[in-house]
Amino acid sequence: MRFVIVTGLSGAGKSQVVKHLEDLGFFCVDNLPPSLIPKFAEVCFQSRSKMDKIALVIDIRGGELFKDIFPGLSEIKAAGYNYEILFLEASDEVLIKRFKESRRNHPLSTEGRLNKAINEERKILQEIKNNASHIIDTSNLTTRQLKEEIARIFVEGKHFEGLIISIISFGFKYGTPMDCDLVFDVRFIPNPYYISSLKKLTGKHEDVKEYVLKSKETEVFIEKLSDMLEFLIPNYIKEGKSRLVIGIGCTGGKHRSVAIADEVYRLLVEKQHRVVIEHRDIEKDNRALGQ
Repeated sequence: MRFVIVTGLSGAGKSQVVKHLEDLGFFCVDNLPPSLIPKFAEVCFQSRSKMDKIALVIDIRGGELFKDIFPGLSEIKAAGYNYEILFLEASDEVLIKRFKESRRNHPLSTEGRLNKAINEERKILQEIKNNASHIIDTSNLTTRQLKEEIARIFVEGKHFEGLIISIISFGFKYGTPMDCDLVFDVRFIPNPYYISSLKKLTGKHEDVKEYVLKSKETEVFIEKLSDMLEFLIPNYIKEGKSRLVIGIGCTGGKHRSVAIADEVYRLLVEKQHRVVIEHRDIEKDNRALGQ
């Protein structure tokens, strides 16, 4: 039997994960009081039914009852029942945005201080995060990508190494993404903007891509960047980092940064890393011109 405890930060995507697990045939129970975990596990493991995949969502909504999760998990471990912990997290910036968009209140936000509530929740959940079997940072994952990560773990049975690499192309004139761990300025590379036939295209177009990637500056830059990432990524995984955000910026975020971000994404995928990509500012110039 596969017995999974789904937990993590409020707003990190637990509801979406439950839907994906149900699609995979899991029997899911939301917000079970932690003190009932041992009894529920006993019923499930001793049942003669065909129910062999169980997922329990247990989080801070239980208030003071949440502290019972540790004695409960210790009890089922002592009884010889195996379990996994799937922990979901996201950056403060993304969590705040999600709460504002949904107009939901954070379970700990009694005074309306969202930042304070998120920080308090992180502290409360730190111990269970330290004991998690799988940690997924959903900050830059689409619903489809999150579903793929769940399938990777619970269908393909792959060990979760705990690092999702997010590549973001952007324009410096629109500001640097706040959640970047590494930022690379590619404004030193020849700019397609000044080529009349390329100006209105983006770095997704083959002509622009060829112009950018064929320059000697780009070739050297990508080679050195690839070497550095291959050194950094295993060390980040070793240290337990769950998310690495790489920002690649040019002036407007439309040409050079897009082409280079796509190339870095391709190289990392080829090396079997788990990567997602976002072109934050690729259409902003077009919108500004009313195109």
